[in-house]
Amino acid sequence: MIVGVPRELKDNEYRVAITPSGVRELVVAEHSVLIETEAGVGSSITDAGFERAGASIVPDADTVFGEADMVLKVKEPVKEEWHRLREGLVLFTYLHLAASKEVTGALVDSGITAVAYETVELPDGSLPLLAPMSEVAGRMAPHVGANYLERERGGRGVLLGGVSGVRPARVVVIGAGMAGANAAWIAQGMEAEVLALDTNIDKLRAIDQIHQGRILTLSSNRLSVEEAVTSADLVIGAVLVPGALAPRVVTKEMVSGMQPGAVVVDIAIDQGGCFETSSMTTHSDPTFVVDDVVHYCVGNMPGAVPHTSTYALSNQTLPYVVALAERGVQDAVRQDLALAKGVNVYKGSLVNGPVAEAHGLDCVDLADVI
Repeated sequence: MIVGVPRELKDNEYRVAITPSGVRELVVAEHSVLIETEAGVGSSITDAGFERAGASIVPDADTVFGEADMVLKVKEPVKEEWHRLREGLVLFTYLHLAASKEVTGALVDSGITAVAYETVELPDGSLPLLAPMSEVAGRMAPHVGANYLERERGGRGVLLGGVSGVRPARVVVIGAGMAGANAAWIAQGMEAEVLALDTNIDKLRAIDQIHQGRILTLSSNRLSVEEAVTSADLVIGAVLVPGALAPRVVTKEMVSGMQPGAVVVDIAIDQGGCFETSSMTTHSDPTFVVDDVVHYCVGNMPGAVPHTSTYALSNQTLPYVVALAERGVQDAVRQDLALAKGVNVYKGSLVNGPVAEAHGLDCVDLADVI
């Protein structure tokens, strides 16, 4: 199989979908790898590094998409890339289609087969290809929040860890999955006062056992969320429903009741966001203010630390990439039900129920078309 890797075009997205180690694994298995020139520069990976691993460097994305059987990306194709999508091509990347009817339509109209990292789901419900970027985003969130709590950035002027004789910032983390648990962990390490909320008591119990009371936990419901956010300096939203729109856990009324200069960081923005006041922002223009509350809603947070993110992502995706290259989509998903759940569009047919429901579109069962 010919595997292609283009340079990412999303705003300030410096990650790349493969590392030299991944290239070597594919080449040893007798596959060809085409990489657009300078695709890895933002992640501190040179063209020479890819070439030493066995990749061929090509001059542009048209060549990558035109010659490849499977294209690996990090983020969903942006509008400038839609004309390159075509029937017979396999696309393997983060898609987050429930948050974008336009991208969903472009994929369906093209006749492509699109497999989403974020909906590959193991039998225990875990999301192995979403986990590394959730971990990165979670660990970044307290640092981002601490930055925007500075008065110069529009915040309340609160130091996250406080100082002797002065209370630290109150940090509320909504959602105790991979992103939320990591956000709470780092915020606690920065000596903030941290409260984690979730509807899953087992997740809260795990946090209690690990952190032994240094992170407070609370069962999430409307009243507990309302009371928590109104007294918070920083609220980190990390609520996820796999493949579907994130629930709007924090309402406009709750945001309006927050302290002036408080900060919200919405990690769930890729799936539509879990604050009713959230809308997607970029690294170039990362924040906006609603009711005197600073909102940070960047959809590709891990893109700010691309070297770490690229290697963390490729470590997890590589076995699935190799499986797809070795067996093709049909045989690979028949042998791996987790990978089958990653298929969102198959030869132009939408096969992901939550995405279809989010946009009011028709959906077919993957088993009926594969």
